[in-house]
Amino acid sequence: MKSFATLLLLGSLSASAVAQQGPVLATYPVGSTTVSASALTGNLDTPWELLWGPDNFLWMTERAGRISRIDPNTGQLIPLLTVADVTETGESGLLGMVLHPDFATSPYVYIVYNYTDAGTLKEKLVRYTYSATANTLSSPTVLLGNITAVTTHSGSRLLILPDRTLLMTTGDAQQRSDAQTPASLNGKILRMNLDGTVPANNPIPGSLMYSLGHRNPQGLTQAPSGRIYSSEHGENIEDEVNLIDVNRNYGWPSVEGFCNLTTEQPFCAANNVREPLVSYTPTLAVSGLTYYNHPAIPQWNNSLLMLSLKAGTFTQLQLNSAGDQVAGQNNLWVGTYGRLRAICVSPQGRVYVGTSNRDNRGTPAATDDRILVLENRAYVPAAVKNGVSSLLQLSPNPATQSVAVRLPAVVRTPTTIQLRDVLGRTTRTVQLAAGQQEVSVNLNGLQSGLYMVQTQLGDTRYTRRLVVE
Repeated sequence: MKSFATLLLLGSLSASAVAQQGPVLATYPVGSTTVSASALTGNLDTPWELLWGPDNFLWMTERAGRISRIDPNTGQLIPLLTVADVTETGESGLLGMVLHPDFATSPYVYIVYNYTDAGTLKEKLVRYTYSATANTLSSPTVLLGNITAVTTHSGSRLLILPDRTLLMTTGDAQQRSDAQTPASLNGKILRMNLDGTVPANNPIPGSLMYSLGHRNPQGLTQAPSGRIYSSEHGENIEDEVNLIDVNRNYGWPSVEGFCNLTTEQPFCAANNVREPLVSYTPTLAVSGLTYYNHPAIPQWNNSLLMLSLKAGTFTQLQLNSAGDQVAGQNNLWVGTYGRLRAICVSPQGRVYVGTSNRDNRGTPAATDDRILVLENRAYVPAAVKNGVSSLLQLSPNPATQSVAVRLPAVVRTPTTIQLRDVLGRTTRTVQLAAGQQEVSVNLNGLQSGLYMVQTQLGDTRYTRRLVVE
């Protein structure tokens, strides 16, 4: 039985590392690397969020209310739920989504969407429970509701931090002054516990506010360093990419972009305004944002990858080593695939992009909307080349309550260790800080059986079998 489980797991790892490749739509030189673009699936309706799930599937929301899983090997779309009370009008509808980081034991899916209450458009955050057996989402629990909304400026991206708190971006809902009103939920980045309650260490006791002065932030991501970045729509000028600091003011509506006008500078000085890393005039309608650091496309290491709607750009923003400045920018393309909104990165270094040409502002082609795959087809992961590595030490093995994982060298940058079950699902994720070489992984709550411990140092991926008793 254990031999069968081992073969099943190794087959799953190989399949996820070497996915089926569709016809190449275009190639792009990125330094010495050739990045190929292909289409994974099409005939979608305004994809809003793309996530890489712990089941090695893509998870997607579409603005009309559908939540689906997509097989990255075949492009097969597997619907989970169409949320009944979603109101899709203008820019409103089903928006952001995030999965609980301990998905194997807490299979929760968090979504944000617009709905109608007594004839008035509003916004809410709802948690669903996923059943892998039934392939369903059920038991909706409203964590935060009754948020002011109109048909534009709803935000809303979700991000779960390592401390198991959740960030949620909200737009100003065209109520400009609310962005500067701490008591309002609009024009903010909110921070809450995963049950919707207010963390005790939020800036204002009893308040969900994490930062304020936002117009319409539609991208949100975190680097392994812990730094948080957001992309935000400007009005007629100054789209922004921001480094998000707790309890900082981002200026809207008194400040657009940098504090470079004499009319803006007194407000900036008096209100602890943090200027953006970069801004764009004319506006691009910046949207999806993710962090990239993978040997598949080494020229993008330590970069933000950002999409835009109006300009249809795919932009690489190279960060400096500290992550607090943008050192350079490059557009992979401009306008080639129309409007773009959703983006995520797989553990194999592939980038998935969702077009948004059916949002009533684009010009859809016959295949729109669709998911594009960007990849270096010449890249072969070290796990495929080298297989299981004895350089990753586990003690004890077999283990019961915990296992000590020792890497072959001290890590120079924050590194993730993952524990995967025989179906390739991530059951534990542990972070090593720079300067560490060993960490303990808690095994409580795991079923007995065979698991794989994985991590990556540079361009080498280390994998070791672990038996949990």
